[in-house]
Amino acid sequence: MFLTSDIEGAPTALLHSLKHYKVLHERNVILSVVTSTTPFVPDDEKIFLESFNPQFSRLVITFGYMETPNIPRALVLARKLGLKFDIMSTSFFLSRRTILKKGGLPFWQDRLFISLAQNASNATDYFGLPSGRVVELGLQTSI
Repeated sequence: MFLTSDIEGAPTALLHSLKHYKVLHERNVILSVVTSTTPFVPDDEKIFLESFNPQFSRLVITFGYMETPNIPRALVLARKLGLKFDIMSTSFFLSRRTILKKGGLPFWQDRLFISLAQNASNATDYFGLPSGRVVELGLQTSI
C-alpha cells in the first residue's frame, strides 16, 4: 500500500520505488486519508474503493475531524468491499521529506518552517500502522 495525501496523483513513494527497484509489486493499493468537515464519519461512508484492474486499486479512507485515524481498523471495513489482504504481510510505503535551506525565504522563516516540519508527528504512529511493515522512501526538498 502506497500512502499519499493527493487523491488524484501518483504517490511519491510509488514513483521512487519504480525508479530504484524497477519493478511493480504483484498487488498495489494507492491509499489516501481524508479528513471530513464533520466530527465523525459513519463506517458505511468511511471507505471508497476503486479497482482499476486486479493488480491496482485506489482506496480513500475518510475520518471525521474528531476521530483518531487508525488505518488498520479502517482496512477491516475495506475487506467488506472486496479488498483482500493480510495486514501482517502487507507493506506500507511512505514518503519522507527532508527540507533543505536554499535561502529563498528570510532566515527566520526558513528556520521556523524547518523546525515545524521536523517536529511533525511520525506518520507510522499517527495512522496506527504496524511499525515492522512500513517502508519509508526519502526525498530532499529545498525551500
